[in-house]
Amino acid sequence: MSEKKKGLTRREFLRKTGGAATLAGVGAGGLMLSPMMARADEAPKKWDESYDVVVIGSGFAGLAAAIEARQAGSSVMVMEKMAVPGGNSIINGGVIAAAGSPLQTRAGIKDTPDLLLEDMLKAGLYLNHLDLAGKVAEKSNEVVQWTIDFLGTQYQENLVHLGGHSVPRSYSTFNHSGSAIVLQQIAKLKAMGENVKTKRFLETFIRDKEGRIIGIRMQDGYRFPKGGGAVRFVQAKKAVILATGGFSADLPFRSIQDPKLTRDVDTTNQPGATAEGLLEALRIGATPVQISWIQLGPWASPDEKGFGIGPHFAAGAAFPYGVMVDPKTGLRFINELADRKIRADAILKTGHPCVVLADSQGVAKIAPLLPKQIERGVVKKFDTLDALAASYGIPAGSLRETVGNYNGFIKNGEDKEFGKYLQKDVKPIGQAPFYAMRVWPKVHHTMGGIQINTQAQPLDLDHRPIPGLYAAGEIAGGVHGAVRLGSCAVIDCLVFGRIAGQNAAAEKVRS
Repeated sequence: MSEKKKGLTRREFLRKTGGAATLAGVGAGGLMLSPMMARADEAPKKWDESYDVVVIGSGFAGLAAAIEARQAGSSVMVMEKMAVPGGNSIINGGVIAAAGSPLQTRAGIKDTPDLLLEDMLKAGLYLNHLDLAGKVAEKSNEVVQWTIDFLGTQYQENLVHLGGHSVPRSYSTFNHSGSAIVLQQIAKLKAMGENVKTKRFLETFIRDKEGRIIGIRMQDGYRFPKGGGAVRFVQAKKAVILATGGFSADLPFRSIQDPKLTRDVDTTNQPGATAEGLLEALRIGATPVQISWIQLGPWASPDEKGFGIGPHFAAGAAFPYGVMVDPKTGLRFINELADRKIRADAILKTGHPCVVLADSQGVAKIAPLLPKQIERGVVKKFDTLDALAASYGIPAGSLRETVGNYNGFIKNGEDKEFGKYLQKDVKPIGQAPFYAMRVWPKVHHTMGGIQINTQAQPLDLDHRPIPGLYAAGEIAGGVHGAVRLGSCAVIDCLVFGRIAGQNAAAEKVRS
């Protein structure tokens, strides 16, 4: 990594931005509504279970950590509060960024980790913790190749160009889903002799007299969200790894951080994306970082619940190969490949859902998904632009003019209206049939969490590592700053998940 960015050294950048965060209403979030002592529990007289490493959470980060720890020879227990493993990762869109990858080389695309880092910083409004973001960018290609060579994950042959990225650099799984990675992780872990234990809920951490995390108290047989189950004490002879994800589905906690995010704003996340793990980390003194920065997905559709299947049409076809228009005017109003915050804010500013569209050439890369998207009524198919305009109440003349202007930009190789990056394979919009979808932002990712260092160690309020504890994935803040670039969450989770697992396994066994 280059030492300077935007005129600041790493040291200067971290001094000015690192750890600058506030947290409102910690005691009122999620399902943890009753106050607790701001410390961990003491050790029980007898442990119910004992492992070298205890991993809490079974998404990308938790599974990567467990695999690395197990490969290093440690006994591992992976616990998941929900009835099935995978968390948000298993319903993730399956797109992962890699800078300087073999697919880029084959396509003649020049890219470097420094360029990826620059894109991450720009999107993050330079609130990113530079050492953490730099680690993600630096390890991006290595980790993607690890998913291929070690896990056996299958990807499509073409790269995806997501908003905010300077060049196409994102791999897409063969089935357009994070399950293509998660299921391979679970299979690899099973081959190592370990299975994810579901319906296990973290109650609190357990510390020894020196303040080291030595285990957890949990509920075994937990039923989300009602609770219940037998209380059990689990020893971690080396370390505990916290990989419980974000809190996009936690209405009380997220609305404390951002009062605009009421129940009227849907989320792409699964119901278990709540803040209990984060709150337990804060209660033992972990430093909160940028918790009020919450991302909305600009490609979500109001015509389906949750993440759904519409985002694949918007992100994979309409944004890179088509246009987005305000249905009241028929005009473009933003760069379709700007970062997520810019696009989401622009859509919200219109005050109503907007329309994204592409022609038969533009949907080529997501063609296998179209039948299901159309069947569900999320994406609609039209023989003419006028028919499309009529269906969404768009002024037909304005829409034709917008498409004509955009086609002119394509022919001249430059979007003079909004500066959109025009890919080498982009073609003028005009070949019927035409496809369209309504978009309206949904809560998608929580950038904030607890502060970690590059060794995946959570830091306390005095900036010291909390002994016996590691964290990775969306639970950890600072990597993405104000806005996370699409396809960088998977890399973040896998990079720091692997680091957490390796370092946890390297700890000394403590009886």
